Formats: sequence, structure tokens, C-alpha cells
Amino acid sequence: MISTPIVAPIPRGLTAIGAGAAAFVSALPAADLAPGAMRRVTFGDLDVLFAYTSNGIVAVDDRCPHMAAPLSIGSLDDCVVNCPLHDGRFDLATGEVARMPTTGGLLPDGTYVPVWTPEGKDPKPDPPGLKAEARRLTRVRRFRYYPVRISGGMIEVAIPAG
Repeated sequence: MISTPIVAPIPRGLTAIGAGAAAFVSALPAADLAPGAMRRVTFGDLDVLFAYTSNGIVAVDDRCPHMAAPLSIGSLDDCVVNCPLHDGRFDLATGEVARMPTTGGLLPDGTYVPVWTPEGKDPKPDPPGLKAEARRLTRVRRFRYYPVRISGGMIEVAIPAG
């Protein structure tokens, strides 16, 4: 028996503006998104990441909330998506930062996290200058979630107009 995938709840306050009232549109066949997988689907100029986490299917912008790299080419472990660019990790179940990107910067609440080096690698220098100042002022944004439902074997998503 084939079971219908479940849809994960959207963390409080993180629904994309206008998505709550938007019409649902077909995104991809539910059979094309296996548990633990991620897929990018584009709607006009909006790239959406569909991730089948251990909590169910979620849809967020396919952009790292740090520096906008495509998360769909990263990796998914349970509910945590790993960015391929600066090794940041983000919890799709809560919308919170699980590990700050290596470049450091500001958490969504404004807390500064310095540049760090992954274990087993040579320390990463952070010479002073404009790039260091830019890193110190780069804020990790909150995820924007899009409502998802499963209908007729299709994953559908509510995408705001314009």
C-alpha cells in the first residue's frame, strides 16, 4: 500500500507574505519527492525548495538565508538543510539556524557570530577591511515558508501573486 506523504507544519510567523491567501498550484508529483530528498521548482522568478523531512514536506525559498546560495544542491539530514556555500545549517522544522555559516555574521536576532573553521581544517583568517566589515554586517534572514498540500498525487503549493 502506498501512503500519502504528510505535510510538515509551518513554524509560527514564517509563512511568506501573501502565501496564506494565495491559490494552490501544482508543483510536482508526490512520487517524485522521496523521503529525505529535496527538489527545486521554479515559479516565474521564484525558486522554491521542496524538502521531504522527517516531519513531512516543506516548501521554502531555494536560497540560503545567509547569502542566497541554492539549498537544493546542498544536503538534508532529518530536518536540517546544509548550505553548499558556507556550510551553514538550518532547521526546516523550526526555521532556526542550526549552525552559523563559516563566514560568520548576524543571527536573525542581531547576535554576532564570528568567522569559524570546520573541525580538521586550517584556521580561516579574517583580515580587516571591507570584506570583514561586510561579513560582520551580513544577517541570516528568516526562512519564508509556503503552504503545501497533497492533492490527486500532486504536491501543490500556495505561491503569492507578483
